[in-house]
Amino acid sequence: MKSKLTIGLISIGYVNEDFLSKLSQKIKLKFNAEVKLEKTINVPEDTYNPSRNQYYSTKLLYYLLNCFSSINVDKILGVTNVDLYVPRLNFVFGEALCPGKAAIISLFRLNPSIYNEKNGDKLLERAVKEAVHELGHTFGLMHCENPTCVMFFSNSLLDTDRKTDNFCLKCREELEKMKD
Repeated sequence: MKSKLTIGLISIGYVNEDFLSKLSQKIKLKFNAEVKLEKTINVPEDTYNPSRNQYYSTKLLYYLLNCFSSINVDKILGVTNVDLYVPRLNFVFGEALCPGKAAIISLFRLNPSIYNEKNGDKLLERAVKEAVHELGHTFGLMHCENPTCVMFFSNSLLDTDRKTDNFCLKCREELEKMKD
């Protein structure tokens, strides 16, 4: 019998524990997985780019992978409040090894308060979409052309808000094949 998928959820720098707990419950349901809250790690100073006032996502992703490569989980998701970037893009909501073990998401640009919007559950809704999207990449899923599919590339917050937190039928079928 195949064992249940396990996902380690790691705070990179301070992230509210209640928020992480709610996020872990949503991820658990989306992937039918056991989600383990792991210890918090600090944001490494060498990932910061002072000329951009942002943190280099890829470097942070590999740092996360190195810190937690020996834990007994199938996937690792790091969650941070710092602003992330990759070269040639102004920012990223997250990044993942595709396929691979690790992914990260940033709450920085997902947070309604920086746009003077009311939060409610909007931050959690956006974080779930980005977490599911990045974890989808760890299974080898590529971006989808369906704008409501969670695997649709979010070029802006409007894209994130428009898409759902669900895989379209095509992506769901691909994911199930990859999980086996």
